[in-house]
Amino acid sequence: MATQHPAARPMSAEQRKVIFASSLGTVFEWYDFYLYGSLAAIIAKQFFSGLDPSSAFIFALLAFAAGFIVRPFGALVFGRLGDMIGRKYTFLITILIMGASTFIVGILPNYASIGVAAPVILIGLRMLQGLALGGEYGGAATYVAEHAPQGKRGAYTSWIQTTATLGLFLSLLVILGTRTAMGEPAFNDWGWRIPFLVSILLLAVSVWIRLSLSESPAFQKMKSEGRTSKAPLTESFGQWKNLKIVILALIGLTAGQAVVWYTGQFYALFFLTQQLKVDPITANLMIAASLLIGTPFFVVFGTLSDKIGRKPIILAGCFLAAVTYFPVFKALTEAANPDLARAQAANKVVVIADPAECSFQFNPTGTAKFTSSCDIAKQVLAAGSVSYDSQDAPAGTPAVITIGSETIPSYSSRGLPADEAKTKDAAFKKAVADTLKKDGYPTKADPAKMDKVMIIAILSYLVLLVTMVYGPIAAMLVELFPTRIRYTSMSLPYHIGNGWFGGLLPTTAFAIVAQTGNMYNGLWYPIVIAAATVVIGGLFIRETKDVDIYAND
Repeated sequence: MATQHPAARPMSAEQRKVIFASSLGTVFEWYDFYLYGSLAAIIAKQFFSGLDPSSAFIFALLAFAAGFIVRPFGALVFGRLGDMIGRKYTFLITILIMGASTFIVGILPNYASIGVAAPVILIGLRMLQGLALGGEYGGAATYVAEHAPQGKRGAYTSWIQTTATLGLFLSLLVILGTRTAMGEPAFNDWGWRIPFLVSILLLAVSVWIRLSLSESPAFQKMKSEGRTSKAPLTESFGQWKNLKIVILALIGLTAGQAVVWYTGQFYALFFLTQQLKVDPITANLMIAASLLIGTPFFVVFGTLSDKIGRKPIILAGCFLAAVTYFPVFKALTEAANPDLARAQAANKVVVIADPAECSFQFNPTGTAKFTSSCDIAKQVLAAGSVSYDSQDAPAGTPAVITIGSETIPSYSSRGLPADEAKTKDAAFKKAVADTLKKDGYPTKADPAKMDKVMIIAILSYLVLLVTMVYGPIAAMLVELFPTRIRYTSMSLPYHIGNGWFGGLLPTTAFAIVAQTGNMYNGLWYPIVIAAATVVIGGLFIRETKDVDIYAND
């Protein structure tokens, strides 16, 4: 016999307060987490200054991604705790770890001060953040879902879904305010630390919020009846009936949801600043405006999922992403940097080289020496964030760069004396830069030529897709698993999806761009995963909106 739903009656004011408090605390935790991504370019210069600029930025994204990589392990550790000792105190532990590790970044000496120890400690702190977040989200989603009445679970959990975007929004506002108040030079030098130091205030508020919360009534009831799981990991992943659902939830829901989310919120920001050369303040303001417009739709789609189902909304968002990303990002180029769009259309850049001479362009350690004519040509273009196509040349042919109708021969520095290599390097870079300038390639986006309304409209569309895939996801994951192992079971597919598939998106996408040269090729990563999710989720995931989450307790 199914257990009576403890929250079948309308929610009390106390329950609403609990959900609000839970959501607010989660906003602060996301704020801490997102500072890394928002300040990736500065972190690259402060902590990875021993690398070339392109590799330093990618390595800074890897530091950002390190937090995402360990999130599934946090899901296992804290999910187990949450299913065994309760939701409330697991929350408290995660926020203390998150807040402390964020604050320490604000006082951490940079590469110039302590050398390689700086990036090592930075990545270590980032991993602690990831462990904490791995426990936070599943707990918050489970906690809210177990307070929500039947038939309104999508609406109530969608408020938790807004917290990630609101946390990002808060981080952007604090960064922007600090940046504007003290000026770009001072901010780049030391002012970037202030948003990290401010987190200690958020930590104090978050701890107070956590201590004021009540335990989940579902967990309290289960504990009082002696039905809590003694081995949540074994039950979740050691039994095929549960493990099968975990795997399907990952490849049929969260993988696609994650790449759509990170493309819409993070990759779009990096694309604006790195590829389109929009200044960081303008780019952050545009992203902030789109988030402001789009965020209410988390609740809209969460509420709609209570009526028409979770599955059709999530998969529709993945489908739209897969079929529209290429035209949307090309439209973004035309709106944000029309000079660049015109130059690319009129005077395409092509590297013509012997494939055998072309190395893998990603150089995270800074130790690889690019000496062939192909590698030198691609490195010069990558350093200037110039999008190019590659074309094969006959074996043994030195590489050339064609820009429109002009051809610039590259050179090999292999075996050249240092002085001669330096002279050739300077001459080659000047020839490329002069030709790019003559053919209309801008060094930065012109604010006067930007179509700001169109940019915000495009970014808002990308955020709308985010709200479609993310608004209903918490409710659906909660509904897939029984109460005794819910925290553990739903946390793992969520954090593998968002931590690995989503968190590694900026790094992977920019590595694809670095390798292929074409600035749009990084989009293949989210497109392929989103399309696969549509197929797998459409065929194998069941609808859950009418499920009694206590039926199998």
